[in-house]
Amino acid sequence: MAASSIVLLSAGLDSTVNLQCALDRGGVAAAITFDYGQRAAAREVRASAAICRRLGVRHERIRLPWYRAIAHTALVDSARPLPHPRAGKLDDPAAASRSAAKVWAPNRNGLFLAVAAAFAESCGAAQVVAGFNAEEAATFPDNSAEFMRVATAGMRFSTRTHVRVASYTVRLRKPAIVALGLRIGAPLDLVWCCYEGGARLCGRCESCLRFLRAVEQAGAEEWFAAHHRRMPRV
Repeated sequence: MAASSIVLLSAGLDSTVNLQCALDRGGVAAAITFDYGQRAAAREVRASAAICRRLGVRHERIRLPWYRAIAHTALVDSARPLPHPRAGKLDDPAAASRSAAKVWAPNRNGLFLAVAAAFAESCGAAQVVAGFNAEEAATFPDNSAEFMRVATAGMRFSTRTHVRVASYTVRLRKPAIVALGLRIGAPLDLVWCCYEGGARLCGRCESCLRFLRAVEQAGAEEWFAAHHRRMPRV
């Protein structure tokens, strides 16, 4: 019987925990990492490959070279400065909206799901698993349960096998995702959550700040200080 999931894997916290969940709950046919010209592409690909090696999962790197030309976002355009929000403003709607606008990539998750659904249909996998979460859904609607629902509805028409979209973290905030990852033994020591692609996590971009805050709020500072050598001190 074919494995049940195709997993979207960026090597960030959410996708890594979802990969472990999918592996534990029916199996994974492949994990897919997209290289669309983002600043952290090389880091994300290497980290994702390392995660998959440890878990014994097939890893696919999908290159989208054309996307860089149309994605007028700080995630891919180094001439546009990445936002460095204040940690205390992460849950401020106005500040979060301004930050999100600078890193929004046009229909990125819609595109990723469509590609992953093609993989799923071709190998008989029942679902595409994405690292959605309730915290970022507040400013990124393509992380939400509603987006997951309508994407699944669309795939009833675009796939003969009616591939569904799933996420094991869609109702959770980041601290709960850290706690879940530690509880199920997800390889969190290998995650790369930074928008930048440097030698260490920058500790200043929104993605880093949310990750570091989650580690602190989950009471996992000591574990991460011991196991995640690239992570700045919380």
